[in-house]
Amino acid sequence: MKKRLVWLSVLSACLCLLLAACGQERGASPASSKDSASADSWPKELHIGYQKSSFSLFLKEKGYLEKQLQKHGVQVKWFEFQSGPPLLEALNAGQIDIGYVGGAPAVLAQANPDSQLVYLAYEPEVARAIIVPKTSSIQTVADLKGKKVAFGKGSSAHYTLLTALETAGLTLNDITPVYLQPSEARTAFERGDVDAWVIWDPFLADAEVNGGARILMDAKGLPEQYGFIVGRNGYVKQYADVAKTVIAQLNKVHQEIHSSPDEAAKLLVKETKIGEEIWKRTLSRRGYGVFPLTKEVVDAQQRIADRFYEAGVIPKRVKVEDAVVVIKGQ
Repeated sequence: MKKRLVWLSVLSACLCLLLAACGQERGASPASSKDSASADSWPKELHIGYQKSSFSLFLKEKGYLEKQLQKHGVQVKWFEFQSGPPLLEALNAGQIDIGYVGGAPAVLAQANPDSQLVYLAYEPEVARAIIVPKTSSIQTVADLKGKKVAFGKGSSAHYTLLTALETAGLTLNDITPVYLQPSEARTAFERGDVDAWVIWDPFLADAEVNGGARILMDAKGLPEQYGFIVGRNGYVKQYADVAKTVIAQLNKVHQEIHSSPDEAAKLLVKETKIGEEIWKRTLSRRGYGVFPLTKEVVDAQQRIADRFYEAGVIPKRVKVEDAVVVIKGQ
């Protein structure tokens, strides 16, 4: 009788193992279930970097991203930056996961030996220009020779200045660079501490309307620059659905602003303390939409990388294409 009980116990254990194995093959085991795999595809948090000059701010205030991601248990945290270079320093350091920057800062970040940057999508470029005081004797780009020019190092303004100087047969060695963030540059410009300032909207529009500025040369006719939605490589590859959601919601914001610019200007005034007239001017002279990367856009970005290397702005050549990530279903 005792042997029979032992035999039944062994048989029962074998049957349990066999049923468990069958369950695993049919996907019934919790460890291999669809629900478990789905949970792993969504992170607990998304850290997103934004600038007040970008439409990411509008997305932040509308709450569209939070509404979509909370369905998957993802908490969104926003981090503000004055310009692209510090935003990308934070991305390379793992402090943010996704953000918006201009093309030039992205090249600078990609040249970092520990670069984590990947390109996800692009936006049309914003207005950029070299400005001088209305009363300045400077009338042409050639007149900038020997003058103090303020701009953000590694920013889209940096590339604008470099290419503008080339039209007059000059290089960055022919001027005195003054590396300043937008708020600092505005103060220096109005005090007369610098002779010119290279800047983008809405800071450009504000300087035109309220800062006594005159456009010396704008970016029309210069090599194109685009804005980019960028991500941290490891995060984006693990959580592609998050990146896809950010791009979709940002594109939604673009369309809203394009269809109702006056309403958008009022919200942007509230959040930035920059006047409504400034935002209306800014919104009237920019393109809209968030698009998948194209060969034309990647080639334009590669030209920035090549010129920055030749000018000694970055220490090594970079291949932009190596950092392009295709988001399926975008």
